[in-house]
Amino acid sequence: MGTVILEGKLLCKDAAEVELVKKLLPEHIRLTKAEPGCISFTVTQSQDPWVWLVNEEFADGAAFEAHQQRATASTWGRRTSGLQRSYEVTGV
Repeated sequence: MGTVILEGKLLCKDAAEVELVKKLLPEHIRLTKAEPGCISFTVTQSQDPWVWLVNEEFADGAAFEAHQQRATASTWGRRTSGLQRSYEVTGV
């Protein structure tokens, strides 16, 4: 089984959502990079300050699934669940 790659965008609808992402993102990145099987994980603000570019790579489907479960249950997952996401996942 090969690597799993997620690429896409996290889209904020207002300045409050942008501030929420800025507040919670550093810890989300730190926790994700510490996960077994995380090869790379970046979330960067684009030229449009309400759009964040997301790139993730995990060693395999099990590592990706474990990340999804942890992230969904985390403070990040709960507090940003209403934000629009547009992702494409390959290698699953």
